[in-house]
Amino acid sequence: MATERDYQNFLDQAESLRRRLADLLAPLLVQNPQLAENITNTVDQYLATRMAADAQAAPPGDLGLADLVGIGEEAPRDFAEARIPQGVADYDDTVTSERIIAVGDLYYIYNHEKVGVFRVVKKLQELFQAGTVRLSEGNGAYGLYRYDRREVLRYTRAERLSAYRRIFGYGSAPIPAGGRPNTDFHGLVTNFIRQVTLFWRDKRISEVIRLRAADPSFGSIAVVRRAGLDLRNNLKFASYGNLNVLRLEVMQVLDEAFRILGAEDVRRLFGADNAWDVIEEILTRYFNESLSTSPRQRMAVAGRNILRWLAQPHIRHERRPQFEALLNSIAEDAEEWLTSAETLGLAGRQAQERALPWDRTSPVPDNGRPVSTAAL
Repeated sequence: MATERDYQNFLDQAESLRRRLADLLAPLLVQNPQLAENITNTVDQYLATRMAADAQAAPPGDLGLADLVGIGEEAPRDFAEARIPQGVADYDDTVTSERIIAVGDLYYIYNHEKVGVFRVVKKLQELFQAGTVRLSEGNGAYGLYRYDRREVLRYTRAERLSAYRRIFGYGSAPIPAGGRPNTDFHGLVTNFIRQVTLFWRDKRISEVIRLRAADPSFGSIAVVRRAGLDLRNNLKFASYGNLNVLRLEVMQVLDEAFRILGAEDVRRLFGADNAWDVIEEILTRYFNESLSTSPRQRMAVAGRNILRWLAQPHIRHERRPQFEALLNSIAEDAEEWLTSAETLGLAGRQAQERALPWDRTSPVPDNGRPVSTAAL
């Protein structure tokens, strides 16, 4: 096991090596900024290897306490000879991808619920039962009959709303005893998506105003990684319970609802071209609602893609080229989600001034107003 003297000397030598390499390679660093990252990664990896090897060594029976207080014939006479551990195991932020993917699917379902898909089918069912619409036979009419017969076997609307509040903190529905709403979710997912969009916006701007814009070392990935890890850790504890079976069942119900709304006899009834036209027609005609189908549906698709990406170990990559290549797969999804959320008032618009002007003593605040989770 390392002594305090060994520990101090090793860290000093590592930093001396880092300094020496930077001095020797200074001319090359100007031409190739990525070389600096390679130097840092190499030294950090060497440090991590040495510390891991020291941590694997068996400690004394008293964990070094006798040496520290000077008990026994072999006790060191110098404080620098006392044993010092390298630290404890890093925080384990690994998660089961299946649970985060299930959260993504439920987020997809939630946004379709907010659009009003299930309310539309329920209303169409009421009109069919009352005989006030010209439906009697066909795939749509038969689908409405079976939809009604299966309702007793499904999760109820109250149970779905309770799950949304428990996992996302959205709405005001009561949750089961012992549970609690995940009120941190919306702030964390908005922050992560905003950091992803800022990262790629800055990179696009750099392609115009500077040389070597394609250099993958441009920009900092630390903020994006930290925001993603915070969100993933939040979902790690919010994704237990009946989430998997609930999203599986409700995805089947959602598919069944769209088969009914997209049936030829139902579309002909409303003069619609597709299921989405039927939804918008019923919402405006019978519910007198302003439509948010397009931005909500894009939030559903983009949000699910982003959460699916977060379910994989991509966020743990520390090398910039690999991280940027993986992050690029959700760059457009993040832009779409943020634009849609700002359109619906679910995310405050980012202030344009992210640098501190010379005549100000405090940063310019975000001009977006707080959003009530009950309205989400």
